[in-house]
Amino acid sequence: MEFFRIKKDIPFMRHALIFNIISLITFLAAVFFLWHKGLHLSVEFTGGTVMEVSYKNAADLDRIRNTVRDLGFGNDFQVQNFGRAQDVMINLPVQKDLTSAQQSEKVMTALLAQNPDARLQRVEFVGPQVGDELTHDGLMALAMVVIGIIIYLAFRFEWKYAISAIIANLHDIVIILGFFAFFEWEFSLSVLAAVLAILGYSVNESVIIFDRIRENFRKMRKASVMEIVNHAITSTISRTIITHGSTQLMVLSMLIFGGPTLHNFALALTIGICFGIYSSVFVAAAVAMWLGIKREDLVKPVKERGNTDGAVV
Repeated sequence: MEFFRIKKDIPFMRHALIFNIISLITFLAAVFFLWHKGLHLSVEFTGGTVMEVSYKNAADLDRIRNTVRDLGFGNDFQVQNFGRAQDVMINLPVQKDLTSAQQSEKVMTALLAQNPDARLQRVEFVGPQVGDELTHDGLMALAMVVIGIIIYLAFRFEWKYAISAIIANLHDIVIILGFFAFFEWEFSLSVLAAVLAILGYSVNESVIIFDRIRENFRKMRKASVMEIVNHAITSTISRTIITHGSTQLMVLSMLIFGGPTLHNFALALTIGICFGIYSSVFVAAAVAMWLGIKREDLVKPVKERGNTDGAVV
């Protein structure tokens, strides 16, 4: 299905170097923020007590932080809004001398003394061992997905395509994590699920383009590699708009109307979809071209019969 068809190929690869320099700068910035700030891990990973407190009016986060800090929690706790300005989430570290119930009672007593309008909505406890297991399992899941993608693309296409697709996927994932590190958004299990989904979603777009490149190598015998790649990307634009446009509309509906529970999940998907389209065109295809893809890599040689125009029979 196509909404439109572009008759003249768009020279994407002519500007690939410029866009890849921009990608490299963005990637390095994301790595820097991950190293400098780190991820704002949820209590599911770190272990501890999470409290949800609501107020009648907008909450004063700085005042709440000072109140919790005065209780002896140091700087290991986290206070942030979620959903509305009146709702506050407080993450408290595990303390050996206090249970989760005692921690929440201690904090609520101080918050009520500060503002009688404070209301405790929810208290949840996650043990440190569970958090460590979730972190280990999450990293293993990411590693297995990456390995699976490499094996799949290496068998379906050729190792150059597998490398270029993995570079593009890692580009998307690191940038998503960089956004969460820079803005200090909470990284929870739902966000990890979104990251894993983007890995598969992004590689699907790369496979579509690689398939069209393979088809063009068979049809466009006299064209250069750059012309073949440009034609492959141009001919799939209509499909890309339909697929990613409909997916993005669904994700945006979750982001806008899904509430705080789905907010970070939809946010990670939104960033991943946008950068996934970009990386499939300007990262995966360009890297594959620079790695020296050739007609022989994808098209098995066939015997040519004697003819004057050089066509393969």
